[in-house]
Amino acid sequence: MLAPQVDQAAVSLFHSLADPARLAIVRRLAGGEVRVRDLTDDLGLAQSTVSKHVACLRDCGLVDGRPVGRQVFYSLTRPELIDLLEAAEVLLQATGYQVDLCAVYGTDARDES
Repeated sequence: MLAPQVDQAAVSLFHSLADPARLAIVRRLAGGEVRVRDLTDDLGLAQSTVSKHVACLRDCGLVDGRPVGRQVFYSLTRPELIDLLEAAEVLLQATGYQVDLCAVYGTDARDES
């Protein structure tokens, strides 16, 4: 059993990944460092949206920036994040993606909010 402090940190970690845009940014960063401009082009999101989500991920300690002149190249701080996402995919496949049918957190619940 996890300690209460670890439980709370785990909740925060999963909450930081719960937004589709942040999850897409993390998946893109798994391929190597990129600029906000690259993310806007690759993900089709507004620059302000990408910047906001990158800042959130940076504040959570999941993303770091490397300034080069006037540009900043972002990358994941820990490769274990990719391991976590891959483990989640295995779990989703094993359960037949049943969590997506959840009345509280599934697709239908998100569409209603």
